[in-house]
Amino acid sequence: MLHLDMDAFFASVEQLTRPTLRGRPVLVGGAGGRGVVAGASYEARAYGARSAMPMHQARRLIGAGAVVLPPRGGLYSTVSASVFATLRTRMPVLETLSLDEAFGEPPELAGADAGAVLEFATQLRALVLENTGLVASIGVGSGKQIAKIASGLAKPDGIRVVTPAEQGALFEALPVRKLWGIGPVADDKLRRLGIETIGALAATSETEVVAVLGATVGPSLHRLARGIDDRPVAERADAKQVSAETTFAVDLVTLDQLRAAVEQTGAGAHARLLRDGRAARTVILKLRKSDMSIVTRSATLPYATADRATLLATAQRQVIDPRELGPVRLVGVSLGGLSEVRQGSLFPDLDRGEAAADGPAPDGDVNLDTTDTSAPVPEPVPVASWRPGQDVAHPEFGHGWVQGSGHGVVTVRFETRTTGPGQARTFPAAEDTLVRADPEASLR
Repeated sequence: MLHLDMDAFFASVEQLTRPTLRGRPVLVGGAGGRGVVAGASYEARAYGARSAMPMHQARRLIGAGAVVLPPRGGLYSTVSASVFATLRTRMPVLETLSLDEAFGEPPELAGADAGAVLEFATQLRALVLENTGLVASIGVGSGKQIAKIASGLAKPDGIRVVTPAEQGALFEALPVRKLWGIGPVADDKLRRLGIETIGALAATSETEVVAVLGATVGPSLHRLARGIDDRPVAERADAKQVSAETTFAVDLVTLDQLRAAVEQTGAGAHARLLRDGRAARTVILKLRKSDMSIVTRSATLPYATADRATLLATAQRQVIDPRELGPVRLVGVSLGGLSEVRQGSLFPDLDRGEAAADGPAPDGDVNLDTTDTSAPVPEPVPVASWRPGQDVAHPEFGHGWVQGSGHGVVTVRFETRTTGPGQARTFPAAEDTLVRADPEASLR
């Protein structure tokens, strides 16, 4: 069994397409007061920064040298698809776990020795690097559990082959938290009993494990700890829904603020729906209040559609005035009931409702036309909306990204994957030759 995991995927894609950032501590995520790190380069991890850490804490650890960029989800999906397409040339059956990791079970490695396995993994990593420009780590073992652990041990930029003969000694020393399915709560329960390693868990009776972890997961975790893992590699089913969430630095306290937030977040969910290629029938609105409680509401249309106005209007109809609900800190929009079959509405104006006509304009970051999802039409960006990390284009200097703006000017670094580090140029913020650009152009 083989497990491939891309190294620092989000940050690595940023460094790939923005060469100036190579070798620098890059943080991908929200820059606001409640922002969270979605990805950190290895240069950033050297300071102690990591994924899921509050952004303000990561920036404090790194200092003034930190480079903070907003996520470019569409770009990561495109690069991910390229990685997986490369893997399928050597492993036709692939089980993807996320944008940056997958299991494979190459038929040609059945019964192969460690040397042949290492050679295969070496060739696979070289193929991924050649086709995508990104580095992957690979772990190989007798089952999914040990392969995933091995890839973690191989990071960064390495290969780890764990033979059946080595597996027992490895499990004996590894922290029990490394076992797939052991979270912080289970880890704490086991540690209270003195069970701190996978080996110690394997040596514990199944009866005691069940008493601590429950009858649902206890037996399977006990089997994994003993190295028994016969789960096959299987293609994953299509996602049941697509979604987007936004956490706000300041709580939303008015209806207008909340409607604007729903429009913005819903536009992000709709963009993902277009990339998915299916249509949606159910719209779910999720609101997390300032006291951390969650309210969800949903509505189901009589047909599946990819029409943005219809879906966002349906989301708007679920909105509850914050004066009644209380302050809102997070807004999520999910589109479910996904179907390959699309049907136009007989009464689109009624489905879209007043919210579509009277609601706020969508956020400028999402600019996808439902008739052509491959290349958004460039348009000038309002002076006040230049933000670090935005992709832009200039008729003379080509593709670039905003490094900073303020005091009536905007600084753009013009570079892509193939240009090498580019030159930074400063323009008046009202420069009408600068337009918003498709992030995928940075791959060219």
